[in-house]
Amino acid sequence: MSIPPQLAGRLAIPAIVAPMFLISGPDLVLECCRAGLVGTFPALNQRTSEGFMAWLDEIERRLDPNSAPFGVNLIVHRSNSRLEADLKIIVERRVPLVITSLGAVADVVSAVHSYGGLVFHDVISARHAEKAVAAGVDGLIAVCAGAGGHAGTLSPFALTAEIRSFFDGALALAGALSTGRHIAAAELMGADFGYFGSLFIPTEESLASSDQKAMMVGARASDIIHTDKVTGVGANFMRESLAANGLLTESSNHVSVLDLEGEARAWKTIWSAGHGVGAIKGIRPARAICEELIADYRSARGQ
Repeated sequence: MSIPPQLAGRLAIPAIVAPMFLISGPDLVLECCRAGLVGTFPALNQRTSEGFMAWLDEIERRLDPNSAPFGVNLIVHRSNSRLEADLKIIVERRVPLVITSLGAVADVVSAVHSYGGLVFHDVISARHAEKAVAAGVDGLIAVCAGAGGHAGTLSPFALTAEIRSFFDGALALAGALSTGRHIAAAELMGADFGYFGSLFIPTEESLASSDQKAMMVGARASDIIHTDKVTGVGANFMRESLAANGLLTESSNHVSVLDLEGEARAWKTIWSAGHGVGAIKGIRPARAICEELIADYRSARGQ
Protein backbone atom coordinates (compact mmCIF):
# COMPACT_ATOMS: atom_id res chain seq x y z
CA MET A 1 0.00 0.00 0.00
CA SER A 2 1.19 3.52 -0.81
CA ILE A 3 -1.24 5.77 1.03
CA PRO A 4 0.44 9.18 1.51
CA PRO A 5 0.86 10.26 5.15
CA GLN A 6 -1.41 13.27 4.52
CA LEU A 7 -4.30 10.84 3.88
CA ALA A 8 -3.38 7.91 6.13
CA GLY A 9 -5.86 7.41 8.95
CA ARG A 10 -8.21 10.10 7.65
CA LEU A 11 -10.37 8.01 5.28
CA ALA A 12 -13.16 5.56 6.04
CA ILE A 13 -12.13 3.63 2.91
CA PRO A 14 -9.47 4.27 0.23
CA ALA A 15 -11.79 5.97 -2.24
CA ILE A 16 -11.77 9.22 -4.21
CA VAL A 17 -14.91 10.71 -5.75
CA ALA A 18 -13.79 12.16 -9.07
CA PRO A 19 -13.92 15.87 -9.98
CA MET A 20 -16.65 15.87 -12.62
CA PHE A 21 -17.00 18.81 -15.00
CA LEU A 22 -20.30 20.66 -14.47
CA ILE A 23 -21.31 18.03 -11.90
CA SER A 24 -19.22 18.39 -8.73
CA GLY A 25 -19.84 21.30 -6.38
CA PRO A 26 -19.48 22.09 -2.67
CA ASP A 27 -22.53 20.11 -1.53
CA LEU A 28 -21.35 16.90 -3.21
CA VAL A 29 -17.77 17.38 -2.01
CA LEU A 30 -18.86 17.98 1.58
CA GLU A 31 -21.16 14.97 1.78
CA CYS A 32 -18.43 12.67 0.48
CA CYS A 33 -15.79 14.09 2.83
CA ARG A 34 -18.10 13.86 5.83
CA ALA A 35 -18.67 10.19 5.02
CA GLY A 36 -14.92 9.57 4.92
CA LEU A 37 -14.22 9.59 1.17
CA VAL A 38 -12.10 12.16 -0.65
CA GLY A 39 -14.48 14.59 -2.35
CA THR A 40 -13.22 16.70 -5.26
CA PHE A 41 -14.34 19.28 -7.81
CA PRO A 42 -12.84 20.98 -10.90
CA ALA A 43 -11.69 24.56 -10.44
CA LEU A 44 -13.35 25.35 -13.78
CA ASN A 45 -16.77 24.39 -12.42
CA GLN A 46 -16.78 27.98 -11.22
CA ARG A 47 -16.77 30.45 -14.10
CA THR A 48 -14.24 32.80 -12.49
CA SER A 49 -11.25 32.53 -10.17
CA GLU A 50 -13.17 34.66 -7.69
CA GLY A 51 -15.99 32.13 -7.71
CA PHE A 52 -13.48 29.31 -7.31
CA MET A 53 -12.05 31.03 -4.22
CA ALA A 54 -15.58 31.44 -2.83
CA TRP A 55 -16.22 27.70 -3.20
CA LEU A 56 -12.98 26.87 -1.38
CA ASP A 57 -13.95 29.23 1.45
CA GLU A 58 -17.40 27.64 1.66
CA ILE A 59 -15.99 24.11 1.80
CA GLU A 60 -13.48 25.07 4.49
CA ARG A 61 -16.21 26.78 6.51
CA ARG A 62 -18.65 23.86 6.33
CA LEU A 63 -16.17 20.98 6.58
CA ASP A 64 -16.29 18.99 9.81
CA PRO A 65 -12.99 18.65 11.72
CA ASN A 66 -13.06 14.86 11.36
CA SER A 67 -13.93 14.86 7.66
CA ALA A 68 -11.73 13.36 4.98
CA PRO A 69 -9.58 15.82 2.99
CA PHE A 70 -10.94 17.33 -0.22
CA GLY A 71 -9.32 17.94 -3.58
CA VAL A 72 -9.44 20.21 -6.62
CA ASN A 73 -8.90 19.35 -10.27
CA LEU A 74 -6.63 21.73 -12.16
CA ILE A 75 -6.29 21.72 -15.95
CA VAL A 76 -2.63 22.49 -16.59
CA HIS A 77 -2.84 22.65 -20.39
CA ARG A 78 -1.80 25.99 -21.89
CA SER A 79 -5.39 26.52 -23.09
CA ASN A 80 -6.45 27.15 -19.48
CA SER A 81 -6.08 30.93 -19.17
CA ARG A 82 -6.88 30.72 -15.44
CA LEU A 83 -4.08 28.32 -14.55
CA GLU A 84 -1.78 30.85 -12.88
CA ALA A 85 -4.58 32.61 -10.97
CA ASP A 86 -6.21 29.40 -9.79
CA LEU A 87 -2.87 27.87 -8.76
CA LYS A 88 -2.14 30.96 -6.66
CA ILE A 89 -5.49 30.51 -4.90
CA ILE A 90 -4.79 26.82 -4.34
CA VAL A 91 -1.50 27.66 -2.65
CA GLU A 92 -3.06 30.44 -0.56
CA ARG A 93 -5.90 28.18 0.58
CA ARG A 94 -3.56 25.19 1.01
CA VAL A 95 -5.80 22.73 -0.84
CA PRO A 96 -4.93 19.24 0.48
CA LEU A 97 -5.07 17.38 -2.85
CA VAL A 98 -4.65 18.72 -6.38
CA ILE A 99 -5.56 16.47 -9.30
CA THR A 100 -3.88 17.68 -12.48
CA SER A 101 -5.08 16.89 -16.00
CA LEU A 102 -3.89 17.40 -19.58
CA GLY A 103 -0.24 17.76 -18.78
CA ALA A 104 2.18 17.22 -15.89
CA VAL A 105 4.07 20.38 -14.99
CA ALA A 106 6.90 20.31 -12.47
CA ASP A 107 6.35 23.95 -11.47
CA VAL A 108 2.74 23.20 -10.53
CA VAL A 109 3.85 20.21 -8.47
CA SER A 110 6.48 22.31 -6.70
CA ALA A 111 3.93 25.01 -5.88
CA VAL A 112 1.59 22.49 -4.23
CA HIS A 113 4.46 20.79 -2.43
CA SER A 114 5.51 24.16 -1.00
CA TYR A 115 2.74 23.98 1.60
CA GLY A 116 2.67 20.19 1.99
CA GLY A 117 -0.13 19.45 -0.47
CA LEU A 118 -0.42 16.36 -2.65
CA VAL A 119 -0.53 16.17 -6.45
CA PHE A 120 -2.17 13.24 -8.24
CA HIS A 121 -2.17 13.17 -12.04
CA ASP A 122 -4.62 11.28 -14.25
CA VAL A 123 -3.13 9.16 -17.04
CA ILE A 124 -4.38 6.81 -19.75
CA SER A 125 -1.05 5.22 -20.70
CA ALA A 126 2.32 4.26 -19.24
CA ARG A 127 3.95 6.98 -21.34
CA HIS A 128 1.80 9.65 -19.71
CA ALA A 129 2.52 8.08 -16.32
CA GLU A 130 6.28 8.25 -16.88
CA LYS A 131 6.05 11.97 -17.70
CA ALA A 132 4.01 12.63 -14.56
CA VAL A 133 6.45 10.71 -12.37
CA ALA A 134 9.31 12.74 -13.86
CA ALA A 135 7.42 15.91 -12.90
CA GLY A 136 7.39 14.75 -9.28
CA VAL A 137 3.73 13.91 -8.67
CA ASP A 138 2.77 12.04 -5.50
CA GLY A 139 0.21 9.79 -7.11
CA LEU A 140 -1.28 8.62 -10.39
CA ILE A 141 -4.86 7.96 -11.43
CA ALA A 142 -5.01 5.17 -14.00
CA VAL A 143 -8.01 6.08 -16.15
CA CYS A 144 -8.81 2.79 -17.86
CA ALA A 145 -11.39 1.48 -20.30
CA GLY A 146 -14.94 2.12 -19.17
CA ALA A 147 -14.26 5.30 -17.20
CA GLY A 148 -16.54 8.28 -17.63
CA GLY A 149 -15.34 11.55 -19.10
CA HIS A 150 -12.02 11.59 -20.96
CA ALA A 151 -11.24 7.90 -20.67
CA GLY A 152 -8.51 5.61 -21.84
CA THR A 153 -9.03 2.35 -23.68
CA LEU A 154 -6.55 0.08 -21.89
CA SER A 155 -7.51 -2.79 -19.61
CA PRO A 156 -6.97 -1.98 -15.92
CA PHE A 157 -4.93 -5.19 -15.65
CA ALA A 158 -2.51 -4.00 -18.32
CA LEU A 159 -2.22 -0.35 -17.28
CA THR A 160 -1.88 -1.08 -13.57
CA ALA A 161 0.85 -3.64 -14.18
CA GLU A 162 2.79 -1.34 -16.51
CA ILE A 163 2.62 1.57 -14.07
CA ARG A 164 3.68 -0.60 -11.13
CA SER A 165 6.76 -1.71 -13.07
CA PHE A 166 8.31 1.74 -12.52
CA PHE A 167 6.18 3.57 -9.92
CA ASP A 168 5.67 2.62 -6.27
CA GLY A 169 3.76 5.73 -5.19
CA ALA A 170 0.05 6.19 -4.64
CA LEU A 171 -2.11 4.75 -7.42
CA ALA A 172 -5.85 5.16 -7.91
CA LEU A 173 -7.79 3.01 -10.36
CA ALA A 174 -10.60 4.50 -12.46
CA GLY A 175 -12.87 2.70 -14.88
CA ALA A 176 -16.41 1.49 -14.08
CA LEU A 177 -15.90 1.03 -10.33
CA SER A 178 -19.28 0.99 -8.62
CA THR A 179 -19.01 -1.10 -5.43
CA GLY A 180 -16.82 -1.34 -2.36
CA ARG A 181 -15.80 -4.80 -3.52
CA HIS A 182 -14.30 -3.14 -6.61
CA ILE A 183 -11.95 -1.14 -4.35
CA ALA A 184 -10.75 -4.36 -2.75
CA ALA A 185 -10.23 -5.83 -6.23
CA ALA A 186 -8.25 -2.75 -7.25
CA GLU A 187 -6.01 -3.26 -4.23
CA LEU A 188 -5.35 -6.84 -5.24
CA MET A 189 -4.28 -5.56 -8.65
CA GLY A 190 -1.76 -3.20 -7.09
CA ALA A 191 -3.75 0.04 -6.71
CA ASP A 192 -4.23 1.96 -3.47
CA PHE A 193 -7.50 3.79 -4.14
CA GLY A 194 -10.74 3.27 -5.99
CA TYR A 195 -11.84 6.23 -8.11
CA PHE A 196 -15.60 6.80 -8.57
CA GLY A 197 -17.45 9.10 -10.93
CA SER A 198 -20.67 8.05 -12.66
CA LEU A 199 -22.15 6.58 -9.48
CA PHE A 200 -22.30 10.10 -7.99
CA ILE A 201 -23.76 11.98 -10.97
CA PRO A 202 -27.41 11.16 -10.18
CA THR A 203 -27.13 12.19 -6.53
CA GLU A 204 -29.28 14.79 -4.85
CA GLU A 205 -26.24 16.99 -4.28
CA SER A 206 -24.75 16.92 -7.79
CA LEU A 207 -25.07 19.87 -10.18
CA ALA A 208 -26.38 17.67 -13.01
CA SER A 209 -29.77 18.57 -14.43
CA SER A 210 -32.80 16.47 -13.57
CA ASP A 211 -32.90 15.26 -17.19
CA GLN A 212 -29.30 14.09 -17.05
CA LYS A 213 -29.88 12.27 -13.78
CA ALA A 214 -33.02 10.63 -15.15
CA MET A 215 -31.16 9.45 -18.27
CA MET A 216 -28.57 7.69 -16.13
CA VAL A 217 -31.12 5.78 -14.09
CA GLY A 218 -31.64 2.41 -15.76
CA ALA A 219 -28.79 2.92 -18.26
CA ARG A 220 -26.43 0.04 -18.99
CA ALA A 221 -22.81 -0.31 -20.12
CA SER A 222 -24.02 -0.97 -23.68
CA ASP A 223 -25.53 2.54 -23.71
CA ILE A 224 -22.07 4.13 -23.50
CA ILE A 225 -20.12 5.13 -26.62
CA HIS A 226 -16.43 6.06 -26.66
CA THR A 227 -15.65 8.77 -29.20
CA ASP A 228 -13.30 11.69 -29.85
CA LYS A 229 -15.81 13.47 -32.08
CA VAL A 230 -17.31 15.61 -29.32
CA THR A 231 -14.30 17.28 -27.72
CA GLY A 232 -11.37 16.09 -29.84
CA VAL A 233 -10.23 13.75 -27.06
CA GLY A 234 -11.57 10.25 -26.53
CA ALA A 235 -14.41 10.24 -24.00
CA ASN A 236 -17.40 8.12 -23.03
CA PHE A 237 -20.88 9.52 -23.63
CA MET A 238 -24.41 8.20 -23.24
CA ARG A 239 -25.89 7.04 -26.53
CA GLU A 240 -29.24 8.70 -25.84
CA SER A 241 -27.52 12.03 -25.19
CA LEU A 242 -25.57 11.84 -28.46
CA ALA A 243 -28.74 10.99 -30.34
CA ALA A 244 -30.65 13.87 -28.76
CA ASN A 245 -27.99 16.26 -30.08
CA GLY A 246 -28.10 14.80 -33.59
CA LEU A 247 -24.65 13.25 -33.36
CA LEU A 248 -25.55 9.64 -34.17
CA THR A 249 -25.95 8.61 -37.78
CA GLU A 250 -28.08 5.71 -38.97
CA SER A 251 -25.12 3.47 -38.21
CA SER A 252 -25.84 2.83 -34.53
CA ASN A 253 -22.41 3.67 -33.15
CA HIS A 254 -21.09 6.18 -35.68
CA VAL A 255 -20.80 9.66 -34.21
CA SER A 256 -20.92 12.67 -36.50
CA VAL A 257 -18.26 15.36 -36.13
CA LEU A 258 -19.44 18.26 -33.98
CA ASP A 259 -19.02 21.65 -35.63
CA LEU A 260 -16.92 24.29 -33.86
CA GLU A 261 -19.91 26.37 -32.84
CA GLY A 262 -21.68 23.31 -31.52
CA GLU A 263 -18.71 22.28 -29.42
CA ALA A 264 -19.75 24.91 -26.89
CA ARG A 265 -22.61 22.56 -26.05
CA ALA A 266 -20.24 19.74 -25.17
CA TRP A 267 -20.68 18.50 -21.59
CA LYS A 268 -23.72 20.74 -21.12
CA THR A 269 -26.18 18.86 -23.30
CA ILE A 270 -23.96 15.95 -24.37
CA TRP A 271 -23.67 13.91 -21.22
CA SER A 272 -20.84 11.63 -20.22
CA ALA A 273 -20.90 8.48 -18.13
CA GLY A 274 -18.82 5.36 -17.66
CA HIS A 275 -19.57 1.67 -18.00
CA GLY A 276 -20.56 1.51 -14.34
CA VAL A 277 -23.96 3.12 -15.02
CA GLY A 278 -25.65 -0.24 -14.63
CA ALA A 279 -25.18 0.06 -10.86
CA ILE A 280 -27.30 3.22 -10.69
CA LYS A 281 -30.77 2.50 -9.34
CA GLY A 282 -32.17 5.95 -8.68
CA ILE A 283 -31.50 9.52 -7.59
CA ARG A 284 -30.16 9.25 -4.04
CA PRO A 285 -28.25 11.19 -1.38
CA ALA A 286 -24.48 10.99 -1.83
CA ARG A 287 -24.11 10.01 1.83
CA ALA A 288 -26.20 6.88 1.29
CA ILE A 289 -23.97 5.80 -1.61
CA CYS A 290 -20.84 6.43 0.44
CA GLU A 291 -22.18 4.35 3.32
CA GLU A 292 -22.96 1.45 0.96
CA LEU A 293 -19.45 1.61 -0.50
CA ILE A 294 -17.94 1.59 2.99
CA ALA A 295 -20.00 -1.38 4.16
CA ASP A 296 -19.35 -3.35 0.97
CA TYR A 297 -15.61 -2.68 1.06
CA ARG A 298 -15.31 -3.74 4.68
CA SER A 299 -17.30 -6.89 3.99
CA ALA A 300 -15.06 -7.75 1.02
CA ARG A 301 -11.91 -7.19 3.05
CA GLY A 302 -13.33 -9.33 5.83
CA GLN A 303 -13.80 -12.19 3.41
